[in-house]
Amino acid sequence: MNILANDGISSAGLAELEKEGHRVWTDFVAAEELVDFINSEHVDGLLVRSATKVREPLIDACPNLKFIIRGGVGMDNIDVAYARSNGVQVNNTPAASSQSVAELVMGHLFTLSRFLHDSNRRMPVEGGEQFKTLKKAYGKGRELRGTTLAIVGFGRIGQSLAQYALGCGMKVIGVDQFIGKYELAFDIAGQQVNVDIPIVTLDEALEAADALSLHIPAPANGQAVIDAATIAKMKPGALLLNAARGGVVDEDAMLEALDSGQLGGAGIDVFVGEPKPRLDVIRHQRISLTPHVGAATSAAQERIGLEIAKIVKEICAKQSA
Repeated sequence: MNILANDGISSAGLAELEKEGHRVWTDFVAAEELVDFINSEHVDGLLVRSATKVREPLIDACPNLKFIIRGGVGMDNIDVAYARSNGVQVNNTPAASSQSVAELVMGHLFTLSRFLHDSNRRMPVEGGEQFKTLKKAYGKGRELRGTTLAIVGFGRIGQSLAQYALGCGMKVIGVDQFIGKYELAFDIAGQQVNVDIPIVTLDEALEAADALSLHIPAPANGQAVIDAATIAKMKPGALLLNAARGGVVDEDAMLEALDSGQLGGAGIDVFVGEPKPRLDVIRHQRISLTPHVGAATSAAQERIGLEIAKIVKEICAKQSA
């Protein structure tokens, strides 16, 4: 098959695809040239991450496209239902990046709790002359142990995050489609651990959480899940973490809450308007920032590439059956 990995693929994934005899392009093709490239090169499969958008016009214009695979979890950059209704198979790799995203969220949690994001900005400029002033400014950090982390969306990533948080001595509650409890089983240094995680309503989580982490897709209706009304229900000074999608959080409401102190800080990996996020968001001193790199570890990318190669192999097997 002819395959375009438009947002790249790991060397391990590429090697597996080429070993199976597929022709793979890995150079990025701009949106305005994508249709011509797919048709002229007789591309059978399109591999994307979050940068490439696959909308209805492209699907209509490329009738020979057989499959689209999203390397990662969220597929809001693909018109999935429309593609499938036109006979195009659509897959993603939901399990491959869970560990990496969870670790990034924990990094933001530690950073916000001890003001590392702000001290790393100010120390190189002010540390030489204002050392004692900065020491006093950052002298009221918080410990994570004993605090409550609410995880909104208790899927693979949420469950991975829960394991790390439990290891830090945090209390974990989840928000998902069912209410009750989830028995989380995981391994720590060869020891099997089983913990019951309460699954509560969003309102209950907002009231209880010292930190709230989002792991849900962008709403289909375009309305933010976390807006001024929901933030108002949170504990004053609580932390907000978003490594899901930019549209999940109302950025205006978040900034207002940070300025008022209703939110003690925010750890943000995803933004409205990517790849051009708002300057007032990325310059805010109470926000710990990363540029949508939740899955950007070598280990995760290798797993994603290998999972893609496995999916392609399964597609080929079905077609030849």
